[in-house]
Amino acid sequence: MKYRNEHDSLGEVKVPVDALWGAQTQRSIENFKIGNDRFNKEMIRAFAILKKAAVNANFELNKINEDKKNLISTVCDEIIEGKHDQQFPLVIWQTGSGTQTNMNFNEVISNRAIELSGGVVGSKNPIHPNDDVNKSQSSNDTFPTAMHIAAVEQIEGKLLKNLDILIDLFTTKTNEFANITKIGRTHLMDATPITLAQEFSGYLAQLKNGREWIIESLKYLRELALGGTAVGTGLNSHPEYPELVAKKISEISGHKFVTAKNKFESLAAHDAIVGTSGALKRLACSLLKIVNDVRLMASGPRCGIGELILPTNEPGSSIMPGKVNPTQCEALSMICVQVVGNDSAISLAGSQGNFELNVYKPVMIFNLLNSINLLSDGIISFGENCIDGLRPNFENIDKNLNNSLMLVTALNQHVGYDNAAKVAKHAFDNGLSLRESVVSLEFMTGKEFDKIVIPEAMTRP
Repeated sequence: MKYRNEHDSLGEVKVPVDALWGAQTQRSIENFKIGNDRFNKEMIRAFAILKKAAVNANFELNKINEDKKNLISTVCDEIIEGKHDQQFPLVIWQTGSGTQTNMNFNEVISNRAIELSGGVVGSKNPIHPNDDVNKSQSSNDTFPTAMHIAAVEQIEGKLLKNLDILIDLFTTKTNEFANITKIGRTHLMDATPITLAQEFSGYLAQLKNGREWIIESLKYLRELALGGTAVGTGLNSHPEYPELVAKKISEISGHKFVTAKNKFESLAAHDAIVGTSGALKRLACSLLKIVNDVRLMASGPRCGIGELILPTNEPGSSIMPGKVNPTQCEALSMICVQVVGNDSAISLAGSQGNFELNVYKPVMIFNLLNSINLLSDGIISFGENCIDGLRPNFENIDKNLNNSLMLVTALNQHVGYDNAAKVAKHAFDNGLSLRESVVSLEFMTGKEFDKIVIPEAMTRP
């Protein structure tokens, strides 16, 4: 491999000749050979958006000339389009402020701008990575800004849209199941009747409530740290810069952002990230409950509950012919477990850092974006490959309903709780139906029982 020599404040560094990054990026590559986790395209795009917004704001505030503004903006557009993704090789496990990633962007933008202007790559002329690309910025305010941009874009552009599709599918199923009465279950034991629609309406409410929590968390993610520079004071930036650059970011991204009301908080703490992760965890917990119910109700098909019929997507066993497993439920359940784990890491990281800076930024956004992307993909897969084709098994639903001893609850107001309990116990001990049991105990006639014990009527007050 051929190299060129670049320089930073510590001296000379050899950089691959075909790389656009510079000395500080190369030092990070050599000093942090830890794992394979790297920032995804969402963070690359977010950083390019903020760098473009920053140079345009600086131009309007007369802090940079038009030629430099145009060069930097052009490179940022190329990065936003995904043309230089390979130029951002740094791993997550680096400095906790994300300084090396910020410098990775500064160096790539500088060198690509130099390349476009016909200069010598690595010369820092006519575009300097610190003096021009990083003007009015610090890693301490750019990295958290990129965190928020990436998270908002992924939530609004992907997660909420996919969640809406799943909500629509559950709405459709709730309507389809309106007249299907089945046995309810509490403590995994038979309970009083419920309609399948009522059961699914509970799932639907969970999804809608989870959506509202995520939307509420966006209010805090929209606040940007940019303009706080090193410790929140705004040193080396123009007084009008914070509001202007937030406006520029909104225009470029197409998502609403505002400058943070308190820059000290936005650098030293990342409670907004913690809050959003908590909302994602809530959704994950809801989904885990839902998928577990679905796969339990679909268990069987002959020796389980078997009240739901799952779509037949693929063979379920390499040794048992004809077996079909609840694979979509299993995939989404694993995603939910991962999201809960991600939230634990984010929560602990959010409580750390000292004084004016949280130094767990990379791991926080790495886990948050992982949760967003996994949930987004898992939700759409579960919806399209499981819920959309889900069917009720009327035969098993009716068999379980009519065989349940808990229909005896309808007798409470007619023979009393204690006598109703005797009916249920007598039926269970002697292998009788409730009707046969109540007649055998001479509490009422069969016709009286038929008028009182109507499962459909037991699904409402």
